[in-house]
Amino acid sequence: IYLRRYDQPMSEVVDVDAYLARIGLTDAPPINIDGLTLLQRAHLATVPFENLDVVAGIEVRTDLEWSLDKVVNRRRGGWCFEVNGAFAALLTALGFEVMHLAAAVLLSGPNKVVDHLALEVMLDQAYLADVGFGESFVHPLKLNERSAQQDPAGVFELIDSSEGLTVTKHDDAGIPVPQYRFRRIHHELHEFEATSARLRSDESLMWSQKPFATRIVDPSVEGNAERITLKKDRLTRHGRGTPTDEPVDAELWHAVLAEHFSIDRAGKFSNP
Repeated sequence: IYLRRYDQPMSEVVDVDAYLARIGLTDAPPINIDGLTLLQRAHLATVPFENLDVVAGIEVRTDLEWSLDKVVNRRRGGWCFEVNGAFAALLTALGFEVMHLAAAVLLSGPNKVVDHLALEVMLDQAYLADVGFGESFVHPLKLNERSAQQDPAGVFELIDSSEGLTVTKHDDAGIPVPQYRFRRIHHELHEFEATSARLRSDESLMWSQKPFATRIVDPSVEGNAERITLKKDRLTRHGRGTPTDEPVDAELWHAVLAEHFSIDRAGKFSNP
């Protein structure tokens, strides 16, 4: 297990230049909301949210030695514990103040069990950042704002409850649909290891059953964010222009993955 000394700066743990190059940036952005927005959007465009190791039965971990190597050196993506863990390390190395938040996903209904890692970033005010929740917000959300917040991926709203703060996304009728809920308490990465092990070992969950990879397409384009998603037998695009849905033959699946997500079979995962 990777251990960081308490007196060891994160800038000594993260190869900042290599990480920035991985997400298509040449210079460190300013430590403000514009810089955070640039980093989050660039990350979402270049580091896919994907479950390929989990489907392949590979024992993924939550420590930085694993996540940074996977994202930066192996040029892979991952699920929330990997990509948000790595992203938090990059932000901290750059000088941002970051907290790891433990969240309960609500997409399938009420839930009180932690199964997601999100990030709180303190700047002029507190922001919610997330690069590991699939089709979610593209720009950081204001954590203390309780009115609707417009985002390239839709309209989001934060709602208080006795059980924590809930991220919701408005549906076509303007009704807030719960995404996940959390309390604003910092957790260390190792605290998510048991959750990661539980999710990857539960064969009834989508993580273990069907491979997927998803990312936004162009981080430089303002307005609606276009998203491309590869599933077991489909490649879809939506968010800008006419949505597309193309079938993908099994024998071409890895070629499509390499073309659109820059992941080849050297990533050591099995056939879907």
